[in-house]
Amino acid sequence: MSTKILKREEIDSKFKWDIEKIYSSNDGFEKELKKLKKEAVVLENYKDKLNEKESLISFFEDFETYTRILEKLYVFANMKSDEDTTNQKQQGILSQIQSYASEYFAMISYFTPELLALDDETIESYLKDEDLKLYRFYIESIVKDKDHVLSKEKEELLASLSESLGAPSRVFGMLTNADMKFNDVEDKDGKLHTLTEGSYGLFIQSKDRVLRENAFMELFKTYKSFENTLSQTLTSSIKTFNLNSKLRGYSSPIEASLAPNNIPVEVYENSLETISEGVSSLHRYVDIKKRLLGLDEIHMYDLYVPVIDIEEEEIEFDEAVELSLKGLKPLGEEYLNIFREGIENRWVDIYENKGKSSGAYSSGSYDTMPYILLNYHKDLRDVSTLVHEMGHSIHSYYSRKTQPYIYGDYTLFVAEVASTTNEKLLIHYQIENEEDKKKKLYLINQELEQIRTTVFRQLMFAEFEKITHDSLIEGTPLTAENLNNIWMELNKKYFGEEIVIDKEIEMEWARIPHFYRDFYVYQYATGYAAASAFAEMILESDDEKVVEKYIDFLKTGGSNYPVETLKEAGVDMTSKMPLEATVRRFNELLDMLEENMD
Repeated sequence: MSTKILKREEIDSKFKWDIEKIYSSNDGFEKELKKLKKEAVVLENYKDKLNEKESLISFFEDFETYTRILEKLYVFANMKSDEDTTNQKQQGILSQIQSYASEYFAMISYFTPELLALDDETIESYLKDEDLKLYRFYIESIVKDKDHVLSKEKEELLASLSESLGAPSRVFGMLTNADMKFNDVEDKDGKLHTLTEGSYGLFIQSKDRVLRENAFMELFKTYKSFENTLSQTLTSSIKTFNLNSKLRGYSSPIEASLAPNNIPVEVYENSLETISEGVSSLHRYVDIKKRLLGLDEIHMYDLYVPVIDIEEEEIEFDEAVELSLKGLKPLGEEYLNIFREGIENRWVDIYENKGKSSGAYSSGSYDTMPYILLNYHKDLRDVSTLVHEMGHSIHSYYSRKTQPYIYGDYTLFVAEVASTTNEKLLIHYQIENEEDKKKKLYLINQELEQIRTTVFRQLMFAEFEKITHDSLIEGTPLTAENLNNIWMELNKKYFGEEIVIDKEIEMEWARIPHFYRDFYVYQYATGYAAASAFAEMILESDDEKVVEKYIDFLKTGGSNYPVETLKEAGVDMTSKMPLEATVRRFNELLDMLEENMD
């Protein structure tokens, strides 16, 4: 496999995204930005006038006009910057639009507080008015939280304290990213390796058991030396969130987190209950992994090591597209044609070049193509990345094509559903059609690891969050010892008796940045569970309406609350069904793994 990285200009344009369809040059960008800055100030004219229907309608119309231009400008500048992050000119252009975007949204920041300040009679009249029909759901989605908005003075006070209240997260980040240092670690041959948070992820997957054990021990020994500081930063963060929830009149911190998107608390609670009922499947996986690795005893530092090695094969991009189309065939010809259109019309920036931003993402705005950045290296994982990002982009394509601008985007709760459904369909096709036994085992284990890390692990995190928040509400202090004990008990519950629960793992809670975004991680699991349910229905049903409902879900955008959107498509997130489908698939994969082990 070639390791030479080309310069941007050395790559054929057919392998690059067609960004010139947005602006043919930076001059076009500069001209439109200058025009926007001059014209968008009209939005200030509606301040203190939202109690007049005509002013509200005019605000919405002008807001759409200018925000669409701003988003298009931002997407162009960001994508051009990512083409070559060393290009200082493009970095300067990105800074321009970032700076103006801050000004722009500050200019219209009066909108939500002023709308919420309107009396109930005015709001009710707006919700019934046919002239405001298009905006009815948008208005409703804002005013439904009116009871949880404080007085203007209190809101201003909390806003002024926001930087201070956000200190625990910043202290955590500074301590773990900048100040915390680790000793070098030895491999089985006595060679020393530099340990960082980044390299730990590689070492813990190494076939060299000495290296991964030493990395594990050193990492958590270092965290242990800061346990009192880290327990204080996390506890302070939790206390701040709990206090804010109480001040706003929510019945619980979980409700405060879920209510803005109209997600019932039972979605969270059902997730924890269902995964607890299925945790024996994870115990079984640990036992199988122990046998596949040929270990007398399996430790926490053995969980991430691959059980199957396969020889890397090069998959050219054209082949990746064909494989993707075969895997996604159950979604129907219309979906496949959109996929082909994305490739042919250059939505995708395919190959790595010098200075190009790493990773992969789906981008675009309402008035552009749903672009995709890849760094395609011709391996099997890259094919999965292609269908994942194309899932996002086709979701955006359908949403923007079907919905008016104000509902053209979708919420975080459903953001990973389409992308993960694509991945599920692809890997199902690969497993079912793979004849090489070793490669089949590799694919099976790959999907098992996805479920273990995205569902079981994230819901263990979610359970930890619930326990810690509830403990403080009940008056139980959260010392380092308390947090360590909670984490150890959860590891015992989730991983079972076949694994040695190394004492060092008690500090793992201390390195999870997501705990400073309260009740966020469960959405990884629910998104995956929804995708599992969709994939199961699509693959097992001969009813064309199943796929039609799924495509309708992709078309809904932000025109309804996420739970209702999924329910209409056949996936009820308030029930146990989606997660049960995930656990069912996990068990099917375990059966396949055992059948192919001998």
